Amino acid sequence: MVYGACYYPLSQSEKVKELGVADSKVLTEDMRDELFQKINSDDSVGWLVEIISPSDISTKMLARTKYSLNAVSHDAAINLIRQSIQKGVQVKEIYVDTVGVAENYQNKLSELFPDITIKVTPKADALFPCVSAASIIAKVTRDKVLSNWKFPEDESYNSSDYGCGYPSDPATQKWLNSNLDKVFGYPQFVRFSWSTCQKILDESAVRVHWEDDEEFDNDNTVSLLSFFTQKGVQEKAVKRHNFLESRKLKQVVKF
Repeated sequence: MVYGACYYPLSQSEKVKELGVADSKVLTEDMRDELFQKINSDDSVGWLVEIISPSDISTKMLARTKYSLNAVSHDAAINLIRQSIQKGVQVKEIYVDTVGVAENYQNKLSELFPDITIKVTPKADALFPCVSAASIIAKVTRDKVLSNWKFPEDESYNSSDYGCGYPSDPATQKWLNSNLDKVFGYPQFVRFSWSTCQKILDESAVRVHWEDDEEFDNDNTVSLLSFFTQKGVQEKAVKRHNFLESRKLKQVVKF
């Protein structure tokens, strides 16, 4: 995933608008490339991107302590704002395309950057030229990353016809189905936490049983609070792990 930020003097707002920037999703690839060149060649306009790999997102979203995709998006936006400030940009106004509830997201950013006027709203990439430009920059960067992607796992993966990456695209669905490894799933190119990917894995891949899942999911797992109960209070017997039971292993206290 790629997140972008675009900044310029407030006095240049009309000039940027006249470039013809718009929501990147309604533009063709050629139109985005042409607008990116205009943005990049304008000395009064600056931009930043943050690239988050599929494996990084999956690691966070599938961890024991869940980290939502919204939280990942918020972190990326916050990092881009901080990077802009660190570069010496005198940020006065910030416009953000919302992820999640706009009001909550805006309050979160306002607490972090109290001296800056912040506006978070749905479809901001179609309303504000700076967000439109940022969406174009992010989309062009994403396309370049994908077109130059090198698979570290195996050169036999088909990297040229994966479609747009949306589940509604037949080319994307075809690539996912034809490049599935029934044991290892997909290469790092695919985000395992993606619901489309999870559905295919559940239906077509080999189901794997992890013994440690039982330990964490078992209702008999010892609670941390149990260590603070009063002495003499009888506690519920704790079932031993299947690994120990199946191998007839017992605890030895005397030799």
